[in-house]
Amino acid sequence: MQLTGAEIVVECLKEQGVDTVFGYPGGTILNVYDALYKHSDEIRHILTSHEQGAAHAADGYARATGRVGVCLATSGPGATNLVTGIATAYMDSVPVVAITCNVNLPLLGKDTFQEVDIAGVTMPITKHGYIVKDVTKLADTIRKAFRIAREGRPGPVLVDITKDVTANTCEYEKREPLPFKNPCKYTDADIEQAITLMKAAQRPFIYVGGGAVISDAYKEVRELAEILDTPVCDTLMGKGVMDGHDPKYTGMIGMHGTKASNFGVSECDLLIAIGVRFSDRVLGNPKKFAKQAKILQIDIDPVEINKNIIVNHSIIGDVAIVLGKLNEKLEQQKHTEWLSHIADYQKMYPMTIPKEGLSGPFMIAKIYEMAKDAIMVTEVGQHQMWAAQYFKYSKPRTLLTSGGLGTMGYGLGAAIGAQTANPDKQVINIAGDGCFRMNMNELATASRQKLPLIEVIVNNHVLGMVRQWQTLFYKQHYSATVLDDGVDYVKIAEAMGATARRVTTQEEFIAAFQEALECKTPFVIDAIVDSDDKVWPMVAPGAPINECFDGKDFESKNK
Repeated sequence: MQLTGAEIVVECLKEQGVDTVFGYPGGTILNVYDALYKHSDEIRHILTSHEQGAAHAADGYARATGRVGVCLATSGPGATNLVTGIATAYMDSVPVVAITCNVNLPLLGKDTFQEVDIAGVTMPITKHGYIVKDVTKLADTIRKAFRIAREGRPGPVLVDITKDVTANTCEYEKREPLPFKNPCKYTDADIEQAITLMKAAQRPFIYVGGGAVISDAYKEVRELAEILDTPVCDTLMGKGVMDGHDPKYTGMIGMHGTKASNFGVSECDLLIAIGVRFSDRVLGNPKKFAKQAKILQIDIDPVEINKNIIVNHSIIGDVAIVLGKLNEKLEQQKHTEWLSHIADYQKMYPMTIPKEGLSGPFMIAKIYEMAKDAIMVTEVGQHQMWAAQYFKYSKPRTLLTSGGLGTMGYGLGAAIGAQTANPDKQVINIAGDGCFRMNMNELATASRQKLPLIEVIVNNHVLGMVRQWQTLFYKQHYSATVLDDGVDYVKIAEAMGATARRVTTQEEFIAAFQEALECKTPFVIDAIVDSDDKVWPMVAPGAPINECFDGKDFESKNK
C-alpha cells in the first residue's frame, strides 16, 4: 500500500513493538507527529519539557525493560538537545533509537533555518547514524536502526530524515522483525582454558559489570559464584546481578567501593571479569590493579579485550551463553578459607550509617527498608554513590544511573521513562540539589502524565562530590561549588504540579517518604543535609584501590 514517509515511520515503530515514544515536536518533524496523532491509541507519545529529557526518558525506558527506547526531535536545536542523552546511552550501552527530521533535501548544506548535520555531530556517540534522503529506503533504514541498537553490544542509533521524505509516498509492506544474533567468537578450547584457570585458582574473585545486566545473565552469574565458591563484587552498572543479601557478595569495587572488594581483588589469584570495561573509576592505578591475579575477561565486545588492562585469557560472546557453558563444565570447587578471609574484611570494615542527623546513607537505607522493590534512579554525585552503597539490590534493572558519562540531570528524565514502562512499580529518583537544577523542568512532564514517581533531593546546598574533592585534594578551595542562594525547591515543585515537603530530621524524612509512597502523583522531598557529608570509603585519583580510606583513616592521617 502507498504511504507517506511519516506514515512509514509510524508503521515501522509498530513493527518493532514500540508502544511509547518520548519527544518534542517542531517544524521539520510535523508530518511524523501528524501521523502519530492518527495512531495515538497504539503508540503513546510523552511530551517532555526539553529534548534532553526525552533522550533520558527513552534511555530509562530501555534500561528498565531491556527493550529499545525511542525519542523524537525536530531539526537544529531540537536535534542537538538530544546529544547529551545520546552520549549517555552510548557510554552505558543502552539501546535507543533517536529519530530526527531535517530540512528539505534541496536545502541541506545551505545554512537553512534550523539546519544541523546531526548525523555528523553524533557520529562519535552512536553505534550508527543514518540520513534518509529517499522515501523508498526509509522503512529498511528504520528496521536496520532497531536491529543495530539491540544486536551485540547495544547502543544508540540515530535516524535523520529530511522533511520532504516524510511527505513523499512509496509502497510499504509490513515485515516481521528478524531475530538478531549476538556474536559468539569463542571456541571449545577457550572454554576449556577458562575452566583450567578456575580449577587452578586458590583465591578467585568475580568482578561483574553492566554487560551481565544487559545479557540478563544474573542467574548464570549467581550459579557460577556457587559452583566456583567465590566472592563477587560489582561495578555501579552491575548492581542487582548478585543479590545484595548474598554472603558471597562484597559490594562495589573501585573509587567508592568497599574495603572488602578492593582488598579482595588486590589479593586474589584469579579475577573473572564479566561484562566490564575496566573503567578508570574501578582500576585506580591500572599498573597496580589485581597484580597477584591472572585475569579472565568475558565480554560480547572484542574491543574491550586488552583495552585498559592486559588479560591472560578472554572469551568473546554473550555473557549469559558463555557462563552457561562454563557452569555446565565446571565441577564444584571449595574455597572455604578464602571466603572466610573475605568475610573477615566485611566484618572489619562494614558500611556504617550516622546515627544522628539526616544524611544520605540514612535516607537510602530507610528507602530500602520502606520500598525494597522500587526501581531506583539517580543523578550523578555523592547521592549516586550512596544509592549504590546502601540500597540492597536483589534484581537487575532496578538501579538506573549514568555510569560512563556521569550526566548530571539524567535521573528525572530516566525516572519518567522507567515509570512509564512500569506503571505498577514504585520509581524513585535520588538527586543532589545541583543535579536537580539541571533538568527540574521535567517535573512538569511527570505532573502532566500523573506519574507517581518520588524525587528525593539530597540538598546540601553545594556541589557535593566536587566539594569533597576540593576538601580532600584542593586545600578546601571551594571554587564555584556553593549553591546556597535561596532557591526554594518545594515552591518550584508545587508550581510544577507536584506535592512537596521539606525535611530536616530523620523523623520528618520517614513521615514524608511514607506520604510519598501513598501519593498517586509526583512527590518531591527536599531533604536538607550537611554540606560536608562525604562518601566513604574513597580511593584517591590514580592510587591503587587497596589504598582506599574512610573518614577515620583520613582524620588519623591529618592529625
